[in-house]
Amino acid sequence: MANLNNKEKSEMLRMAGSVSLRQDLQHISSYKHNPFGAGTTVAMDRFIAFLTEYNEFINHRKKPFKPIAGKRMKL
Repeated sequence: MANLNNKEKSEMLRMAGSVSLRQDLQHISSYKHNPFGAGTTVAMDRFIAFLTEYNEFINHRKKPFKPIAGKRMKL
């Protein structure tokens, strides 16, 4: 994190004590959801659809498929 000057530090301390800000952030947090599945599992079809649409959005050109050449790969 970057070094904060005294004005920024005092502003953050003032905001940390704000009840309304805390309530607003809790409200936002209660409505967040995982678009790729529920819990810790990921729905791969939804994830692939997201990646496909995102690539179209950023005008990403498709690359030709290259099969993996290695036979024994270890992580």
